[in-house]
Amino acid sequence: MKQTRLIMGMPITLEIIDRHATQDALEAVFAYFVAIDERFSTYKETSEIAQIQRGELLSAQYSEEMRTVLALCEQTKQATDGYFDIWHEGRCDPSGLVKGWAIRNAANMLKEQGFRHFYVDAGGDIQVAGKNNGTHWRVGIRNPFNRHENVKILVLSDRGVATSGTAIRGQHIYDPHHPDQQLVDILSITVIGPNVYEADRFATAAFAMGRQGIQFIERLAGFEGYMIDAQARAMYTSGFERYVLHV
Repeated sequence: MKQTRLIMGMPITLEIIDRHATQDALEAVFAYFVAIDERFSTYKETSEIAQIQRGELLSAQYSEEMRTVLALCEQTKQATDGYFDIWHEGRCDPSGLVKGWAIRNAANMLKEQGFRHFYVDAGGDIQVAGKNNGTHWRVGIRNPFNRHENVKILVLSDRGVATSGTAIRGQHIYDPHHPDQQLVDILSITVIGPNVYEADRFATAAFAMGRQGIQFIERLAGFEGYMIDAQARAMYTSGFERYVLHV
């Protein structure tokens, strides 16, 4: 059972391979993403994050979900030497963490219902579980110079994969240590991690680091990365190849 819907300004695809998959299971996950969008969207004037940006809410009035996300953002900032920072020009934007966090939570919702073989894809960041009819899931890494082409095909099970870059949204990530300088040295960095939340937050931070980002991923236990620079050259971590489909 597979469906795609446009939520949070991007396509979100769910596929459940388990035979007892139901429409209700899909509806519950899609409803969760809608609720996340209503709370965290920086484009909706009624969202909680928009109210925080306008100074309309005191910290004591934040929802439990908001407090959780802001705490995770601060943890990530500390873990990345400040390269992950949700404050920019006086505005708070936790989007660099929320998507991966929400995908992981959605995957956990499916697991709690007894599903073992599925994937959740939100805007190209993906959590896979189990297998796809007996084989590992295959996930493509897009060529930032040609979005219709994959440069690598990954073979994954029970992992998360996330890509940060400028090919789709342009310059939306910044280096907190040099906020006035555009990030032009690299075009994309894809991170494989134990789950998509971890992969997503570290992919965002690694991209902000520029060319040094791939070394940061190399030092993270349990993670692998693949970087493409502005000259179309690729660099990847020492264990990345074990996830690549070789034909």
